[in-house]
Amino acid sequence: MFGTFTLLTALATFGVAQAAPAQVNSGDATFYAPGLGACGQTNSASDAIVAVSQSFFESFPGAGPNPNLNPVCGQKMTVYFQGKSTDVTVVDSCPGCGPSDIDLSPAAFSNLADQSLGRIQVTWTLQ
Repeated sequence: MFGTFTLLTALATFGVAQAAPAQVNSGDATFYAPGLGACGQTNSASDAIVAVSQSFFESFPGAGPNPNLNPVCGQKMTVYFQGKSTDVTVVDSCPGCGPSDIDLSPAAFSNLADQSLGRIQVTWTLQ
């Protein structure tokens, strides 16, 4: 008979008890003037938010016809650029973005780079 310790040891040994690593995505980041987003809430330029590509938004597991109910809405994301990072919340979709591109609020973009750059190459993960 397996005791609790033995079972937990076995699970940890085979990696079952460990969380899967977050998928790292790479793409371009730009910034936009937020307003009423696809998730149904209104945000401003000073909010720490992000719009994901429309293809990512629409193919997110559990997405349906009502974008306000998309499970990606409200997800936390960490964006990385040249040794800096910023945490943002998904609130919108970006029709003009490539599959792994993102559109940040001006405040979030400024946490990573000067807005004069306009477009930067980033990596990002959903938390």
